[in-house]
Amino acid sequence: MAIKYIPYFPNTLEGQALLDNFVRSKRVLRYRDNDKVVERIERGMPLYEMELKERVGENPNENLIIRGECVSACAYLKDRGITVDLVYIDPPFASGADYAKKVYIRRNPKVAEAIRQAESELDIEELKAFEEKMYGDVWDKERYLNWMYENLMAIKSVMSDTASIYVHLDYHIGHYVKILLDEIFGEDNFRNEIIWKRTGAHNDAGRYGIVHDTIFWYSNTDEYYFRIGFIELTDEHKNTRFRNIEPETNRKFYPGPITAPGSGPARIFRGKSILPPAGRHWSYSQENIDDLEAQGRIYYSSTGIPYLKEYEDEYTAQGRRVQSIWDDILPSKTGKELVDYATQKPEALLERIIKASSNEKMVVADFFGGSGVTAAVAHKLNRRFIHNDIGINSIQTVRDRLLSAKAEFDVLEVKDGVSLYRNPVQTMEKLKSLIVGLRNEDALDKFWEGSIVDTKYGMMPVYLPNLMDGTTRLLDIPLMNRIIREAMPDLPDDTKRVIVYYIDIINREEIEQFIKENGNPLIEIELRDLKQVLDNVVVEDYAEWNVAETQIDLFKGWKVEITQFHSDRVIKKIEEFNLKGQQQALHQKAKGKDKKYTHITISDEGLETIEWISLDCTHAEKNAPWHSDSEIKIDKLGYVIKNGIKINEFWDACVYSEEKPLRMKIRNICGDETVYEL
Repeated sequence: MAIKYIPYFPNTLEGQALLDNFVRSKRVLRYRDNDKVVERIERGMPLYEMELKERVGENPNENLIIRGECVSACAYLKDRGITVDLVYIDPPFASGADYAKKVYIRRNPKVAEAIRQAESELDIEELKAFEEKMYGDVWDKERYLNWMYENLMAIKSVMSDTASIYVHLDYHIGHYVKILLDEIFGEDNFRNEIIWKRTGAHNDAGRYGIVHDTIFWYSNTDEYYFRIGFIELTDEHKNTRFRNIEPETNRKFYPGPITAPGSGPARIFRGKSILPPAGRHWSYSQENIDDLEAQGRIYYSSTGIPYLKEYEDEYTAQGRRVQSIWDDILPSKTGKELVDYATQKPEALLERIIKASSNEKMVVADFFGGSGVTAAVAHKLNRRFIHNDIGINSIQTVRDRLLSAKAEFDVLEVKDGVSLYRNPVQTMEKLKSLIVGLRNEDALDKFWEGSIVDTKYGMMPVYLPNLMDGTTRLLDIPLMNRIIREAMPDLPDDTKRVIVYYIDIINREEIEQFIKENGNPLIEIELRDLKQVLDNVVVEDYAEWNVAETQIDLFKGWKVEITQFHSDRVIKKIEEFNLKGQQQALHQKAKGKDKKYTHITISDEGLETIEWISLDCTHAEKNAPWHSDSEIKIDKLGYVIKNGIKINEFWDACVYSEEKPLRMKIRNICGDETVYEL
């Protein structure tokens, strides 16, 4: 249950702004279910409890990593009076694509050293691995626009008066979102449409190759921070721009304009009065023009029009001003900045944006943080950062990335009643398996998740909130009205009961009264609290270990040796992958193709399914914020990253600490974390 609702703005909006392309007398943006967005905005942003999960360092700059939905994170920030100075977001593109993470089986530490030499030249792609779906970017247009509108309104509510926002999209939905941005931030505050050329070529059948994304830049008001950037000149640019040569000095130059938009009087050039072109004025005073003439900086065309000489040697020292087409930044294919994240953007892209639209110590936020590139670059450039994402993979990735960069931060989690498994997709899959008797029902509208068959009531359609769409988490009168008016009339005539699950509810008695007054008297509506099911979603992994004092060379402290580790979910994922691979091999064999498939196997100890271990020597309490006093991460090749520093050693199944460890946290290769009391 939300603690309270935080207004998006001090004065609650009456509704969305308008867009009437023909009359322009009103400006209303109209699309399906748009009215429901207005209702939610009038209600405000839901504020939930926020749990401090971990503190890294003293964190004097109050850097934040927040796991939760964008709107909930913004509610927390606004309630705390925290404003941001620059926002970059790379939200889903409504592209229809599925994004997966490649999960690698680590080397078994029991045999790692023995096989070091044999596998020294093993290709990474030959390692045992399987893919795990992280999220599906599948939206219908109206749902996406409703969702995006609410997110953008929430983000605007925490932006400072001088803040800017950069929204990164592609061709699928960008043109629609541009209209939303005009409505929310104002057409007058639109600054640039930036074209980022993300690849050199793309073979798209039946159309021109799509090689770019679009980034829309808006300021919150007409006062904003901006510093132009410069990039190194290419030889091609220099050769095409500086074609003129000054005979006296042999210096190359470019004849640049000496006028600007507007109007103004004539100026004297070489003793002649010359009017500027229509709609222009001379950029310099008469005194400055006389000085430039004396210096030989004025060039006259064959028709006598004056220009200002821009010399190549002066221009090159500064570089070329960044324009709205960015074709000089390509995603990294290799290198230290790669973190195995499907939608990772290059650091150079964020460096350009952050340098241009913020200053040191300003707050830079990314509410769809993904790989954590925004936070990482903000930290590098001495900015404060806020990273927000709903996926645990994103939180883990950016946490490890920032730890390696010696950043200090707090990790927070929105307690909105949803115990997400690893990501919303997996949670929904697990959730449906936990509801006893739930089955798919092709005869039902997609509004219904499926049905449960009962001897008394027959087929009972089941409504589940979509955990990938935060707007469905709250069961209020508008949503209940939609269920009654839109979904239930299309049910089979013999339907006697429907089941409606909810995560959060405004007022159950009020909803039940609304059902009594507005529902179909022939169909009973049963309300069920989904949290009772979700509490069973996360299953802890099993581990065995030994703890002992130790002394190795000059190191004296404690050693925790892991002897057994088993994750039911990892085993299940491997079994599913093996079965799929086997079926594909048989299918190819039936076609006369000899395709071999090697099963993924793990040892009896299961240690190769561990990705990360952390020891807390500070707190013993189960629910205390985590304090990582010592940690190791095993990369996909089996090498150890110790406290953020990579060392050229295989994992030996142990983790060491100077002080006596009180708690241990283990993350499996699929990202699930379990805490153990030592």
